[in-house]
Amino acid sequence: MLTHEALTTQALTPQRLQQISDARQHKKLAVAKLVSLFENRLKESAQERHDIICHLQNEAPPRGSIIGFTGTPGAGKSTLIAELCKTLLAKDTQVSVAVLAIDPSSHISGGSILGDRTRMRITENAERLYFRSQASNLELGGITQATYHATRILRYFYDFIFIETVGIGQNEIDIQHMAHHTFLVMQPLAGDQIQFMKCGIMEIPDSFVINKCDEDRLAKSSYYMLRTALKHARLVEASATDDVKQAHKENIFMISALKQIGLEPLAEKILTLRDQGKHRSDDRFYLNKLIAKQYGEFGLQIIARVDDHDEALLPTFEAKQRAAEAAVRAQIKLV
Repeated sequence: MLTHEALTTQALTPQRLQQISDARQHKKLAVAKLVSLFENRLKESAQERHDIICHLQNEAPPRGSIIGFTGTPGAGKSTLIAELCKTLLAKDTQVSVAVLAIDPSSHISGGSILGDRTRMRITENAERLYFRSQASNLELGGITQATYHATRILRYFYDFIFIETVGIGQNEIDIQHMAHHTFLVMQPLAGDQIQFMKCGIMEIPDSFVINKCDEDRLAKSSYYMLRTALKHARLVEASATDDVKQAHKENIFMISALKQIGLEPLAEKILTLRDQGKHRSDDRFYLNKLIAKQYGEFGLQIIARVDDHDEALLPTFEAKQRAAEAAVRAQIKLV
């Protein structure tokens, strides 16, 4: 068991309680303020984040399913998500969606455009949709620590949290540790089956989306290339039948967001994932990343030797973080 400094739970202020009540009604200002608090990594905010999560846990477990959309730059992830949100909100009058879009930061200025919201032009049912852009802050992995912490609070208020990762290469695969279901978004002419395999991400997604299927011949060609790649990677049986007309039953979705083709089967698939939100996300993965950043390999070796799974004593990420840091500091004193 971790030897840790106590992080006791304190009562929330009336202002915070009102914000939580407003956020349950999807009032965007209240949601934005709570998300900002969870994105804020200042140590003095840890106590309040801990208190909020404990308060929410006592009322009801988090319900939101985290759906990841990853893929190379230019695959059309932003437009796809915008059209998918419209379809979902129209299809189910009760469903609510939050979107977190991660934008790459400049290696020179450190700034980001945060321009993905320009594609989210939704007027009808907008009260059930929340959109937030986040900068990558030059973090590797395709998503950020701030993304993980934003999902912690959003899961209590929304049925689905869509995460659009930074356009990925071969290493930006952290979304697998956060999302309950991950879609890899590709486009026609992205390469042959060998190029698909070289991407280094074929084993990460649960489903595939071939976007920009505006031209039928190219769309079918890309489908067969993808199926060949999956067979080479032994993710599909080599003898499996390839049927482009039944692609969605194989978790391959042929989409044209521009022409709004193929969105219905994808929306139906996502609605079946609603119960996935009952599962916990991977606290340990992000705790390890935080400790590694602060204390390096030494810190990881320390927390790898301790048991931090007692939820009664360590019910929140903040409690786990404080316990892990205390254990590392205690070991440093012994060296």
